[in-house]
Amino acid sequence: MGHVLVLNASYEPLNITSWRRATVMVLKGKAEGLEHAADLQLRPGLHRPTVIRLRQFVRVPFRALPLTRRNLFQRDGHRCQYCGSESERLSIDHVMPRSRGGSHSWDNVTTACLRCNVHKGNRTPREAGMLLLQPPRRPLSGPLFEAQRQMARGQHHEWAKYVQGWDDNGHNAAA
Repeated sequence: MGHVLVLNASYEPLNITSWRRATVMVLKGKAEGLEHAADLQLRPGLHRPTVIRLRQFVRVPFRALPLTRRNLFQRDGHRCQYCGSESERLSIDHVMPRSRGGSHSWDNVTTACLRCNVHKGNRTPREAGMLLLQPPRRPLSGPLFEAQRQMARGQHHEWAKYVQGWDDNGHNAAA
């Protein structure tokens, strides 16, 4: 639980760093602490930060999140998007099968348990009589994606007001 959300001067999530690095940035005046762990005092008057904001704006070039198995499972919450199972072994399913012209892209891949993937086969979900729990989509940027993953694990509820798609109690607003 030693992670700290780093925000740009414009309050956009930039990165997640260690509490030690965040504390050094605050002490050097490069960042200000916005949220702190009240029960973790480093020294009198200095609590361990959980959210910091840089004092100067940093330009960061856009980098698309790569489509990897790990990122896909993370996007879908490690559950089958057809039956909702979390316990079975998961695989990657192409909503529009590649053999029928479907692409290997964020908008066409989803997580499926082996049973549902075999049942769907070389058909679209509609042809197989299966419904997707949520349509496939390109996830947010890397820092937002990682912050949402941490929050989905029940960690860092104080990050919610700085991360899109989460309410102030740390719950997924889209769910």
